[in-house]
Amino acid sequence: MTFAIVQALLSHWRRHRLQLATLLIGIALATGLWSAVQAINAEARASYQRASDQLALGLYDTLRDPSGTIAVDRYVALRRAGWQVSAVLEGPVRIAGRTVQVMGVDMVTYPALPAMTQTEQSDAPPDPSDMLTAPGRLLATPELAEHLKSQTELPPIVVSDAVPPDLILTDIGVAETLLNKPRQISRLVILPDQPRGVPALSEIAPDLQRVEASAQLDTQRLTDSFHLNLTAFGLLSFAVGLFIVNGTVGLAFAQRRAMIRTLRALGVSMRRLVWMITAELTLLALIGGALGLVLGFFLAGALLPDVAATLRRLYGAPVDGQISLQPEWALAGLGMALGGTFLASGHALFRLSRMPILTGAGVQSWRSSRSGQRFSFLIGTALITGGFAIGYTVEGLVAGFAMVGGILTGAALVLPYFLTLVLSVFQRRARGPVAQWVWADMQAQLPGLSLALMALLLALAANIGVGTMVSSFRLTFVGWLDQRLTSELYVTARDDQQGQEIAQWLGPQVDAILPIRNVELTHETGPLFLYGVVDHETYRDHWPLIASSDSAWDRVLADQAVMINEQLARRADLWPGDMLTLNAEHTLTIAGVYSDYGNPTGQAIVSMPQLDRIAPGAETRQFGIRGSPERATELAEALRERFDLSRQAVVQQAAVKAQSLAIFDNTFVVTSALNVLTLGVAGFAILTSLLTLWTQRLPQIAPVWALGLTRAQLARLELLRSVLLAALTAVLALPLGLVLAWALLAVINVQAFGWRLPMFLFPVDWAYLFVLTLLAAAVAAALPALRVLRLPPADLLRVFANER
Repeated sequence: MTFAIVQALLSHWRRHRLQLATLLIGIALATGLWSAVQAINAEARASYQRASDQLALGLYDTLRDPSGTIAVDRYVALRRAGWQVSAVLEGPVRIAGRTVQVMGVDMVTYPALPAMTQTEQSDAPPDPSDMLTAPGRLLATPELAEHLKSQTELPPIVVSDAVPPDLILTDIGVAETLLNKPRQISRLVILPDQPRGVPALSEIAPDLQRVEASAQLDTQRLTDSFHLNLTAFGLLSFAVGLFIVNGTVGLAFAQRRAMIRTLRALGVSMRRLVWMITAELTLLALIGGALGLVLGFFLAGALLPDVAATLRRLYGAPVDGQISLQPEWALAGLGMALGGTFLASGHALFRLSRMPILTGAGVQSWRSSRSGQRFSFLIGTALITGGFAIGYTVEGLVAGFAMVGGILTGAALVLPYFLTLVLSVFQRRARGPVAQWVWADMQAQLPGLSLALMALLLALAANIGVGTMVSSFRLTFVGWLDQRLTSELYVTARDDQQGQEIAQWLGPQVDAILPIRNVELTHETGPLFLYGVVDHETYRDHWPLIASSDSAWDRVLADQAVMINEQLARRADLWPGDMLTLNAEHTLTIAGVYSDYGNPTGQAIVSMPQLDRIAPGAETRQFGIRGSPERATELAEALRERFDLSRQAVVQQAAVKAQSLAIFDNTFVVTSALNVLTLGVAGFAILTSLLTLWTQRLPQIAPVWALGLTRAQLARLELLRSVLLAALTAVLALPLGLVLAWALLAVINVQAFGWRLPMFLFPVDWAYLFVLTLLAAAVAAALPALRVLRLPPADLLRVFANER
């Protein structure tokens, strides 16, 4: 009996191969888009963990100087007092047109690192003295070593795959030379098993701050918001794909009603049928999920290089640009495929289990009733209300995404009810029997198309919302660059002495020289970069303040106040009039808050004399040069030639802006790609819905054909129906997309990155998307319309002879 039941169930898919393909493609698309995002996130997090393990980060308490770097004398004093500490010097350096991170450690005292162990155990290990004495050795990945091999001025490179990408590991003495930071230390690592009786740190190093290992801000925590954004977009794409699964499974169950009624009459229990259909869905979910994993793997491989570049530029995160198959996200993808399939099929399976044995066999009796639409409308309204309530009462990034999820899901649920109301209004106002039939026919077909239209609504809303956010961000970012990048030239000297020489030489030739000096401090919200500025109209006239008190710049330049960036203001809830503690001796009033887009860390500005008091000895290597724009190119060439500076050390304003905009555009490559894919999935959902419903259209169009409408007219009406429903959905998607854009700009961005952006409207983009939607709907309806046009009259006549 079991074999006979299996044959009966499989016979449906043999007769409806397009439906089977649609179901598998729906599962594969949903799983593929989700798995691609999870693969990217998993690879990035694996890279973070690998880097932490390779460099022993976050394992030990550290000592830092709030005013900047630690002097070597302080390190020596701690060692002589008995403290077991190890010195680390780190920082970025640009070599051969590429910015890499240099980490120099005391090779004698620093905990054993995998790269050192691997090098010592290699077939040709270097002599330990070579690592410690000039010129030293550099440990780098094979890819980075290949890139640096032409740089003859560098020490010999030892290849190791136990080093993070874009990082050079070396002895601290070699790092001093590469970074041009002689006798400076970034941090001291406190080793375990300290001897008893050592003097307290407060006695021998009162100026150093001890940072617990658990309190150190690691890369993974810093990038959590970025990955949560990716996960949210992946979940949206997954949900859109499930609409295809839901619609296809629902139609398949409706078409099987006669078969199931016959099997029940032959003695098969409903429980047995439900279990066998569940097993069938499990098998289909695993097949579609496996296809989705393959799709997700290749999609992640295509997107990961851009994600890696974004993470490196925004957060300095060490991420490889290559994807690898990891069991965690592969199993999670199959689990999502199974869970999503049963979630999309659960309601249909429940209805099937409650179906009376003598129920009707038609598809129409399976479809949702008007009371069901009202129930969905009430649930959707409750979700929208709950989403807004969460957004206004609960803080945090998760709460922001819960608000967005509630609004989007609720809007999708209320869509069929709104479309029914709109179609009813058009039907009542229609003149002529054909027009009335068209609107009535749309209402009759709406239950079968509602899920595809929900998917289209979500895809369009996501495109409008994310597009508005990105375009608003770009417009704001361009204006912000114009305000921040006012200097005609930006110069970076090799050291402080050369910086002084450059300033003296440039003095008589330019309007102003603006030193760019900063020091890294510690704050309860994370790293805090303190900048010093000189009194010049460039800052007063152009600096982008979003909140300020009276005479803000006068007070800052008089050493009485401090400016902070928006990120620090929102994270610490500090605004003009509040106090900011920079170190134990310096607490200043906040005079203003400025926008600082693209920067994940806190930042503050004081006057240059104040910076010298807080962090004496901060290096002066970077300058902004104000002068005639017409002479910028000539002056840049003269600087490179006179002081032997590289092209990257003297950069013109236009080049900095172009590079910043290129980085900005790359940052949103992934979200834009997911938007396009989601819209494509929604268009495919409309196509599959129209094709799977095709066999049910004959009873509706045959009577109208018999009354005198030609097949060509019916084909045109098929196209018109699809285009009109898509147009109505697009109109309803516009306000939903704008609400989504507001949520992304005013809630998600604030919680994730610390800045709030103004919202601009882009009606030309909406018009383009509207036309694209109508075109996609017309293309999706083209095949069913072609079938109507080529339908033999005998098939239409046969409708009246068949039992329906």
